Amino acid sequence: MKTTRFSHDTHVEPLGPGLFRARIDTGWWVMRGPNGGYVAALLQRAAEEHVADPARLPRSLTIHYLSPPTEGEAEISVTTERSGRTLSSLSIRMTQGDQVRALAVACLAEPRKGLEINHITMPKAPDPDSLSVGESFIPIHQRYDQRYIEGFHTDPDSDPVSVAAWIRLAETQELDYPLLAAYSDALRPSVFSLDAEREEIGPVPTVDLTIHYRTDPAQIDLDPEAFVLAVCRSRLAKDGYVEEDGEIWSPCGTLLLQSRQLAVMVSA
Repeated sequence: MKTTRFSHDTHVEPLGPGLFRARIDTGWWVMRGPNGGYVAALLQRAAEEHVADPARLPRSLTIHYLSPPTEGEAEISVTTERSGRTLSSLSIRMTQGDQVRALAVACLAEPRKGLEINHITMPKAPDPDSLSVGESFIPIHQRYDQRYIEGFHTDPDSDPVSVAAWIRLAETQELDYPLLAAYSDALRPSVFSLDAEREEIGPVPTVDLTIHYRTDPAQIDLDPEAFVLAVCRSRLAKDGYVEEDGEIWSPCGTLLLQSRQLAVMVSA
């Protein structure tokens, strides 16, 4: 795979067993620090490098964001808490000096035979070529080509507290697990769709993010220039916190990822 800005900025350098060096780049900044999806991509890459078993595919990643990383070097330590016949459970810690920036747990496992059900379908969405490119002065949004679907909502019988966009990197790159992790938190918060309350909402930093990978990107033979559809929705904001559920879909309707996060709603 060729080197892109994303692959360069999510590279992790092995320092020893279970220890990696990363560099936090301001090109992925939001309000006070790097986007949570960018941090997730770094942790996911370290997890894959640590396990180093192509048969054990990423299945889940849960991150708690303790403090915003600063520009520069960071260390990522990965511990195998248990490795069974088909499944590896990891704990991951990102630090800068004596500051812990993120704590995570991850699961990588081989496929298993079992019952299959599928009661989820891809939302209808216009072709990305019919949509305009989103504009933003936030650094991270310069890293992506985002085509927002204005007025999007998933349930016609409820208020449209949701957001959707076709998204791809600004540079051509094959889809992999770290890029999927980055996409999981790349869109603007769904509560920003509430125009009447928008002036009351400030930054919406993530407290925790859980990602479930549902399809191996290598299995769908996706064109490196293709968009994927990201959809996020919120149904409850209370006590200054809001939940957001997300999905990432391939253009052909394959569910690639599900996510849920809890975020703080900071007053403007």
